[in-house]
Amino acid sequence: MAALFLELFSEEIPARMQARAADDLVRLLTEALAALNPTDATPFFGPRRIACAMQVTALVEASSTTERGPRANAPEQALAGFLRKHNAERDALRREGDYWVLDKKAEAVSASTLIASVVPQLLRRFPWPKSMRWGGSSNFVWVRPLRRIVCLLDGAIVPFDLRDGADDGHGLTSGNLTEGHRFHAPGAFAVTGVDDWRAGLAARHVLVDVADRKRAIADGIAALASAKGLSVVDDPGLLDEVAGLVERPVPLLGRIAAEHMDLPPEVMQVSMRVNQRYFAMRTADGKAAPYFAFAANVAADDGGAAIIAGNERVLRARFSDARHFWDLDRKALLESRIPSLGHVTFQAKLGTQGERVVRLRRLAGIVAPQVGAGPALAERAAELAKADLVAGMVGEFPELQGVMGRYYALHDGEPAEVADAIRDHYAPRGPGEGAPASPVSIAVALADKLDQLVGFFAIGEKPSGAGDPYALRRAALGIIRIIRENGLRLPLLALIGAAGDAYAGTSVEPVPPAEILEFLADRLRVQLRAEGARHDVLTAVFAAGSDDDIVRLLARADAVAALLVGADGANLMTAYRRAANILRIEDRKDGPHTGSVDPARCREQAEIDLNHALDGMHDVDRLLGAEDFAGAMGVMSNLRAPLDAFFEKVTVNAPEPELRRNRLHLLHRVRSTMDRVADFSRIEG
Repeated sequence: MAALFLELFSEEIPARMQARAADDLVRLLTEALAALNPTDATPFFGPRRIACAMQVTALVEASSTTERGPRANAPEQALAGFLRKHNAERDALRREGDYWVLDKKAEAVSASTLIASVVPQLLRRFPWPKSMRWGGSSNFVWVRPLRRIVCLLDGAIVPFDLRDGADDGHGLTSGNLTEGHRFHAPGAFAVTGVDDWRAGLAARHVLVDVADRKRAIADGIAALASAKGLSVVDDPGLLDEVAGLVERPVPLLGRIAAEHMDLPPEVMQVSMRVNQRYFAMRTADGKAAPYFAFAANVAADDGGAAIIAGNERVLRARFSDARHFWDLDRKALLESRIPSLGHVTFQAKLGTQGERVVRLRRLAGIVAPQVGAGPALAERAAELAKADLVAGMVGEFPELQGVMGRYYALHDGEPAEVADAIRDHYAPRGPGEGAPASPVSIAVALADKLDQLVGFFAIGEKPSGAGDPYALRRAALGIIRIIRENGLRLPLLALIGAAGDAYAGTSVEPVPPAEILEFLADRLRVQLRAEGARHDVLTAVFAAGSDDDIVRLLARADAVAALLVGADGANLMTAYRRAANILRIEDRKDGPHTGSVDPARCREQAEIDLNHALDGMHDVDRLLGAEDFAGAMGVMSNLRAPLDAFFEKVTVNAPEPELRRNRLHLLHRVRSTMDRVADFSRIEG
């Protein structure tokens, strides 16, 4: 195997594009060099470079193949198409029986030759989200001006250039030169391979591994914070971005002016993050600290004093802008902003945010008694929930919707439960955010998500494949988490129906509530699969009836799963499948065997015992109704022994027609009895 190393050195690449570009480089290079059997591909990326190292075979061996073409009497167009496909001339064909055949021979190709032929085309079609053209007459584009290409095979340069035709003005050629840190080690230096490249860059103040850069930033900032008794607000996304902005991270700590410390901590954090890529700090008691941290790209001679002063000056201006919105927004009551929502489109077919608020207020009042909330408070919170969308601060920082609504509601004297519900009704927005826990917040959050699902399903905007532009899967998971984490016993079908009733008299026609309930069930199965639970058991339980109480369904599924773990449950499943298979075969012969069992025709003791055991299964329904699922499974497990005996001692397909039919009816009774608990045919394994 030979070591291939490719580095593409350019002007600064946007941080958000780097990781994807490195992965694309590995993928495209692996595909283009498939004949060289590439292995051990490793991507690298940073502010000014993406690179890939891999192992490849030294050459593509010579080969010969025979391709069968059209029939000898085929139309001329078919033959011409075959020749065009294989880039061959007619005199290369020979006839073999009724067909034309083409003998193809491929000479051995060295890895260097193949690499030099495919990499320029690969770079010309590289899938950057945005590209630019610069200088000269070349039509080559790249995310930012491409300055150098390192392409080495076992240390030797693989020569190629990026010209596309004689008149293409792009003269960049491959070589062995790269560059270190722009300020600390300017100028080019030669490398012989990936290891030499990494060591050379490290000596020239560049950390090529993103993990090393992230560690240097996180550990350095944490140490600075700890020295002052502070902690850093966890922000993985910001850490990823900053690691894509600096080649040599130099963590520094700046101070926030005292006159800005009365701003809401969320405003300060978002302003620092969005505008300046600064990390927020917290004191030991969890309050906002008068410090911020950032990573510079140079180690200054003065220890960073001038850099810190400059960043503090910029932050003062940013916070002054934030204070302008903070003071201005509080001059108007949050309630006074509601009419403006009538001019904000929610979705073209679903109307404005003002119309949506009317729906949310009504639905929150319906949900409230189901979750222990006062309807008046829930309706008030829903009425105000979207009002901060037209506030100046949220216009500047959309991430703060809900958060600012809470501050403004408290400033206006609204009850704390209402203010908290305004903030919480978007939650949970992801796995890292907790679900609302107070009753009013729960009522408004459920109303918001149910209205979202019902509305978008009604206009045909259901998620498909990976596409979910309106985040309906997230809304469904939010409903499920709110219910599970708070142990709520809700009639979901009725609440979905109530959400749909809000569209009465409009052109929007809601889908049947059962369709949305099935969507919720599917999201619940996904969540259980992620948790390692038996999602197939939930499917089986869900199919057994029309229960829409998620808490009850999960408890029932847990009981069935517990039954299946033991020997009784495993044998019971085996017997169920055997009964179902027999019925499926025999039903195809002479129709479904759904009649009643005639006890007088039960001759064998095993079938008499099984029929008697089934008579005792009436307790299952009683226990299920009482939600004693463990007890119901215990009764169900009593079928194991008589079922085992039945299949061991009784011939189902007896020669006597009436006896055969009665035994098939008995198996149908077994299957239907077990299906009252769960549709066991849907359980895997």
